Amino acid sequence: MVATVRLDEVHENKLKKVAQLLHKKKSDVLRDALDYYADHVLYEKKRRLLQAVEKVKEADALETEALEGTLDDGL
Repeated sequence: MVATVRLDEVHENKLKKVAQLLHKKKSDVLRDALDYYADHVLYEKKRRLLQAVEKVKEADALETEALEGTLDDGL
């Protein structure tokens, strides 16, 4: 697939400098940057989901503890 990217002068200059520094084509730098960004976004999404699961587990443990305490009161 071919994609066209329009960059302002500042971003074009940054891209040129990085490409020269790394001895890569600009398109390779853009692909690497996209891979890095996408991996970061996906990692953060997974991390937030795991945090939410942990909060639910903690809340469930508290509810279970309260329920067990109530059941023990009658015995």
